[in-house]
Amino acid sequence: MTDTIRAELGAAADAIGSYRSRVAGLLDAVGPNHEDLVSAMYEAERALVSAERLLIRAEKLARS
Repeated sequence: MTDTIRAELGAAADAIGSYRSRVAGLLDAVGPNHEDLVSAMYEAERALVSAERLLIRAEKLARS
């Protein structure tokens, strides 16, 4: 595999991790009467965690 692919996968994983942190940080600011919004935000955060893990896995596989 090329170094470029590994670097891009790593950069994408870092970016997704940053977005996940941003979404998680917003959860504290949501008021108590917005259950649907909180639910959607938690779902988005879980999806970002999954995407980050998959990108890290792909980066490791690209090293092989």
